[in-house]
Amino acid sequence: MDIRFIGLDSPLFSTLQHLRDITDEPDNKTTSAPTRTYIRDAKAMAATPADVKEYPNAYVFIIDMPGLKSGDIKVQVEDDNVLLISGERKREEEKEGAKYVRMERRVGKFMRKFSLPENANTDKISAACQDGVLTVTVEKLPPPEPKKPKTIEVKVA
Repeated sequence: MDIRFIGLDSPLFSTLQHLRDITDEPDNKTTSAPTRTYIRDAKAMAATPADVKEYPNAYVFIIDMPGLKSGDIKVQVEDDNVLLISGERKREEEKEGAKYVRMERRVGKFMRKFSLPENANTDKISAACQDGVLTVTVEKLPPPEPKKPKTIEVKVA
C-alpha cells in the first residue's frame, strides 16, 4: 500500500511504512535493519494517535484508550522534558466454547512520547481517564518577571 495514496506523505509516515514493509518480509537479514525493539516501539507509537491542545495556562494531551483501566496506563516524565504515555491492551480471556471468528481490535503495547516546551511545569501534571479517553494536563510555568533596571549610585570621587 502506498502511504501517499491516503495523503500522508510526511517523513514519519514514510519511515513507518518502510518499517512495516521490513517486518512483513520474514527472510530479511540485512545488517542495517532496525532492531525488533525499535520496530515494536515505532508501531506502538504509530498506532496511538493523540490530540494536543494549548491553553493559556496548560497543555492538554488527549488520547483514546477504549476498554482500558487506569491501572493499564502509565504516564511518566523522562529526561526532565519528555512526556511518556504507555501501557498495554491485553486480549480478553477466551470463554469455554467461544472462539474468535475475526479479530480487528488492536491488542499489545502502546506508547507515545512528547517533547515538552520549556515553559511546561513537569511538577504539575495530572492525568484522568474517563469514558475511554485519557486526558493529561501539563500546567505552564508563569512567565518570568521582567527584569527591572538596576540603578547604580554614582559617588563623588
